[in-house]
Amino acid sequence: MGADQFKNPKDQGVFFNWYFMALYVANLISSTAIIYVEDNVGWGLGFGICFIANAIGILVFLLGKRFYRRVKPMGSPFMSIARVLVPSIRKMKTSLATSKNSDYFYADEVFADNTVPTKSFRFLNRAALKTEKEKQFDGSYTKSWKLCTVKEVEDLKTLIKIMPLWSTGIFLSITIAISSSLVVLQALSMDRHLGPQFIIPAGSFPVFNLLATAISIFIVDRFILHKLRPLQRVGIGHVINIVGLVGSALLERGRLGEVRSHNLTNQPGTLVPMSALWLVAPMSIMGIGEAFQFPGQVALYYEQFPKPLKSTSTAMMSLLIGIGFYLSTAITHLVKQTTGWLPNNINQGRLDNVFWMSAVIGVVNFAYYLICAKFFKFQNQNV
Repeated sequence: MGADQFKNPKDQGVFFNWYFMALYVANLISSTAIIYVEDNVGWGLGFGICFIANAIGILVFLLGKRFYRRVKPMGSPFMSIARVLVPSIRKMKTSLATSKNSDYFYADEVFADNTVPTKSFRFLNRAALKTEKEKQFDGSYTKSWKLCTVKEVEDLKTLIKIMPLWSTGIFLSITIAISSSLVVLQALSMDRHLGPQFIIPAGSFPVFNLLATAISIFIVDRFILHKLRPLQRVGIGHVINIVGLVGSALLERGRLGEVRSHNLTNQPGTLVPMSALWLVAPMSIMGIGEAFQFPGQVALYYEQFPKPLKSTSTAMMSLLIGIGFYLSTAITHLVKQTTGWLPNNINQGRLDNVFWMSAVIGVVNFAYYLICAKFFKFQNQNV
């Protein structure tokens, strides 16, 4: 809905920047201030603050109601996809060899004159091919489960073409999820003092990632965004993520070196004499990568997805993050079962190898991304 308020793709990209910045700042506040209140004052006050925050959010939303540009519902976008797949399967034996543009069904679609069946995924063109079976009594044709428009066919093709690019985000999310879970284990084994009295909770270290992302999104929006194309921005995010993973691997190697030099390998409860603040550097680097990656991907999908699937495009980011986090759990379990890298006592393990493995996944995924980006064609050449 937020992006629908803007017509210019660049303005939509700026909106997604600020949307993600608000999201990360909110997570930062909830992971620090709200948790502190709950731990030190009471859960009742913590929930009360959350209630007040929601109430203010609803109030602000309603105050702007008369200014919103509202897009009318167009029905389920997935019905349009099904309406292409069903007739294309039904007409599998229909030949396309001699078909001309005039043999296809356009209905009264806007820009129909400029929409012709493309050669990619040509078998789907059958769904818009007019035959005698679809002809009405008066000789006309209409949309049905036997015939769809050329525009609907091309919309589905666009969706198929962008899926490889989308899948690269899943593998990126896997590495982020693995890193964010392992950093807590590292922090538990290190000196977390900030000054003589205050000890940073191990579970709060992911906050540094959120902070780095929020600050970086602001910098990208103010000084860098207008200089980058969407694919360049996402690609930079991939590279920075790999750098962060390499930094985590090197840092863990240093931590294990301290473990061995102080003979702490078999003493799981003893803290390694190494400041946990060292973890902030690689986490911040990965946070910077997220500032390039996630807002850039959402803006790209929103711009390139067919009009009926605009709302679906913004949900694709949450979907790939969810899939990535689930797969990271499976990969972590597999590593634990097949190697000695993740024992209960991490001082006896090789967390550095897990980070190196994640970096390799990132490198292979980046190569896959470059291939996908090379063959991807923008629907809007001004992007």
